[in-house]
Amino acid sequence: MQGANVILDISHHNGRVKFDKLAQSGIVGIIHKATQGQTGVDPNFESNRAKALAEGLLWGAYHFATGSDGLKQAQHFLSTVEDLDNTVLVLDFEPNPTGPSMGLEEARAFVTHVKEVTGRYPGFYSGHYIKQLLGTSNDPILAQCWFWLAQYGPTAVVPPNWPTWTMWQYTDGAFGPEPHDVGGTRFDRDTFNGSLQDLRTFWGT
Repeated sequence: MQGANVILDISHHNGRVKFDKLAQSGIVGIIHKATQGQTGVDPNFESNRAKALAEGLLWGAYHFATGSDGLKQAQHFLSTVEDLDNTVLVLDFEPNPTGPSMGLEEARAFVTHVKEVTGRYPGFYSGHYIKQLLGTSNDPILAQCWFWLAQYGPTAVVPPNWPTWTMWQYTDGAFGPEPHDVGGTRFDRDTFNGSLQDLRTFWGT
């Protein structure tokens, strides 16, 4: 598979994660759910951050979008993450199974606020949902974000809004190409479109 296949994305749904075992297995970066909507916080975010950093792993945070004010969601996300300089930031833009889903206008407000506060646009994680909303059209604001493709198939199909993918979530631990697990435990696995050194440069380390 193309790139550096050394990243996992996790949340409290993964339960107790053994970060020492992940590091020993060659995993380099973790992107953890931080927040959801305007008030939700992943209960494992803080404790897992400390454990992952203690093992020398790169750390990232994502926000699960809902259909409410995009600016307020961005403010909640950034205040929860706190350490903005050393954390890769991502907007998780997918259908919300428990209520209204974020639309394009709210997504623009979210990524624009992150840019205003941090000086950089966040990553934009999506799959069929953004393809459905944008089709073949272009969104110049969202196009400023690096693209994290969610697609469990053998070939990465990127929406026309981005020239390529930066990261590709190719499996949820059950569907998609192998490998699905790390040391026998299934995870969402992600590959980076570049070398390991490119990944560290991208992460700012």
